[in-house]
This record gives sequence, structure tokens and C-alpha cells, in this order.
Amino acid sequence: MPSLLPDLLVTGRYLLPSSSQDGLMEHAGLAVAGDTIAALGPTDRLLGLYPNARHIHEPHGLIMPGLINTHTHAAMSCFRGLADDMPLMTWLQDHIFPIEAKLTGEVVYQSSLLSIAEMIKSGTTSFCDMYLFAEDVARAAATAGMRGWIGEVLYDFPSPSYGELENGFTLVREMVERYRRHPLITVTCDPHSVYTCSPSLLKRLGRMAEEQDTLCHIHLSENQAEVDTCRSVYGCSPVMHLQQMGLLHERTLAAHCVMLDDEEIELMAGQGVKVAHCVESNMKLASGTAPVVKMLARGMAVSLGTDGSASNNDVDMFAEMNSAAKVHKVACMDSTVMSAETTLHAATMGGAMALGAQDRIGSLAVGKKADMIVLDLHQPHLTPMYNVPSHLVYAARGADVIHSFINGRQVMQNRRLLTLDENDILARMSEIGRHIRDLRG
Repeated sequence: MPSLLPDLLVTGRYLLPSSSQDGLMEHAGLAVAGDTIAALGPTDRLLGLYPNARHIHEPHGLIMPGLINTHTHAAMSCFRGLADDMPLMTWLQDHIFPIEAKLTGEVVYQSSLLSIAEMIKSGTTSFCDMYLFAEDVARAAATAGMRGWIGEVLYDFPSPSYGELENGFTLVREMVERYRRHPLITVTCDPHSVYTCSPSLLKRLGRMAEEQDTLCHIHLSENQAEVDTCRSVYGCSPVMHLQQMGLLHERTLAAHCVMLDDEEIELMAGQGVKVAHCVESNMKLASGTAPVVKMLARGMAVSLGTDGSASNNDVDMFAEMNSAAKVHKVACMDSTVMSAETTLHAATMGGAMALGAQDRIGSLAVGKKADMIVLDLHQPHLTPMYNVPSHLVYAARGADVIHSFINGRQVMQNRRLLTLDENDILARMSEIGRHIRDLRG
């Protein structure tokens, strides 16, 4: 419970504390003390209790938890549209890896700012990122006041960020210590994948994650080619490869998980593995449809991620929810699966659970961090309103978000970013785009 008196009231037509329509409150809001939610309730009651608090009221507003994007490569916004309409391995090995080799920390910083600006403007308040030059990604998140789980991706070959692999382990260790007590930034251990990381690298980084008590964030079973490669080299699937090394556990956040069989789902569920489902990237790269409905039936914590803007091509979590709900209905030929509430849960509390942060974020409750967004419902595509989760998943857009708060701090007001200079970011990214075009020749 917060000890400070609330200094901010945010009220509106509706308050949706979680993903459930049953919890919807009308003409209500919440009180914030510092970075923490101090009270929820009817607007009149809050005004009576805290008359001196700053008051933001939206008569057509919906207040809800901020969305949580559990798998991004934020800096890949600089590659948006660079290489589209091709298979994953062709896209990765022939286009992305070669141009990534020419990246700098400053390009990553500016590109991360661009993605973070896009995330804030579309309702995301937390993201989990694995990429190169992670220190610069963390610097961008801290500058923006964004909540982030951030890791330096490691693989067998030299990195444009840290050089030889040994330097990468040093970098991760130093970042963990630097951000250990940071209010917004948490550092993760991030092996890229089983096809770019040797068993010794995977085991060593797994030990580091255990010693430092951090998440281990990895691409896993993203498409059939990855599974086939792993079977040919190690004689088993990527999931079983990690299991044999003791790397499937409650600290494992596995991105994609498209090619899983029933036995693997059962195993991962029993080990407490968390999943970041990236439906739009998987569709665009024709990787397949992850068996998310089966994962949920086994009780797995399933969250949503956008992947990077080079394979999506945006980081709008409202669009991700819309796609996730519909894809699984048609994949299962069952309109009842991935309901609006199930999908909204994946984008909020499911994300918090995947990051081990369900006690702090993912829903709006007294004692939790004040990470929330406000949508303007007074629009043609959101009228009339019968069921709020349904509207959020099937009708709402990222552009409907008008206010955003992270850790009690307002970072967007009436669609205007308060912690970032949007025009400056766009101008700098236009220059970077011209530079990247020149590098490709």
C-alpha cells in the first residue's frame, strides 16, 4: 500500500481493471500516489477523498491496463520494409544479418526511440526486447520513461556490438549489475536461437540467468526449417534440445513456438515455460500458426509480442490482438476459441506473467504500479458499446489511445508525447534511412 497521499486522479466513462467485462466500472477511475495505484472507485468518491489531487477526466474515456509487448527488436524499426515477402531464413541470412553487421550504437538508440514512440502512441507501456547494442536500447527506454526488459542477444559468431563472444558475457553481466535497482529497466539473458548458439553458449548463458535470477529470452521453434536443422545436427527438436540441457524452466521466455507437438506443449507447461506469441510476424514470414489454443488449455502463460518492425511491420499491440483472436478461430475452425477476454488477457496479465511481473503490472489494482492507458470511445468505430473487451480486440486501434501513464508518470497527453521529441526522432530516422539505403548499394 502506498504511504503517500494520491497526487493524481484519472477518471472516465469506464474503468476496466483487468481483461474481464465483469470487472467493468462506469463513471469511475483511480487515484495514483507516486508510482503506485492507491485507490479505485467511482469518480465522485475519489474526488471527495482526494480533492487536492491533479484530476484528468475524460467523459468518453476508457481507462485500462497498459499493453505488454513481450517480444520485440525495437531498433529494427530502421529496417521497416527493407526486405519483405520472402522466407524467414532468406530474409534473416541474406538481408538482415548483413546489414546488422554495419549497425552502430547510435543508430540502435535512435531506432529504439522510434519504436518506443510508436509503442507509447499505440498503448504499450512495457516491452521485452532482445537485440544488439542493448545498452543503447536501455538508454532509449530510460529516456522515454518506458518500462522494459532488455537483453543483449548472444550468438556464436562475432557481434557488431561487443565483438567476440567473451565480451558479450561481460557486457550482459555488467548490464545486470548496472540496472539491478532501476525502477523501469530489467536486464535479461538472451541466446538468439538453437541454430545460432552452440550447446556450450546456451548452457553458459542459462547458468548466468540462474545466477543473476533473470529471464532467459530465446527464439524457439519458429518454423519448420529451424526444427529440421536442429534434428539434423542434434538429433532432436529445438524444444527437446533445450530440455536435455536443462534450459526449460519458469525463467524461460520462448518467442514464437510455432512448431510444437503435443508432447512438447505438455513438457513446457510442466516446466513453467512462458511463451511470446507473435502472430503477425509468423503470418508475414509464413512460419505457421502456433498451437496457442493447446498451450492455453495446458495452463501455459501465453503473452503477445509484435516481433520487430522489419517482420511485422509495426509494433501496434491492438493490431496484434485483433490478428491473434481471428487467426486461431480459423485455424481451429472454432469461433469460440481465443475469445476477446482471453486475447486481452494475453496482452496484459499474460504479458506480466511471462515477465514474472504479475505482482506489479498487468492489471489495475491497489498496490500495483500505475501503468495505464486511456482510450477515446467517442468514435464511429467504437459506437455503440456492448462489451468492452470485444471492442478492444475487434474494433479498437492503437490510434484510439489518447493518454498513457507508466510508473505513475504521464508520458502521453492528448496524443502528444511528453518525454520524447517526436519531430526530432522522425527527422533523425529519415537521415538514418538514407544512410542504410546507401549501405545496401
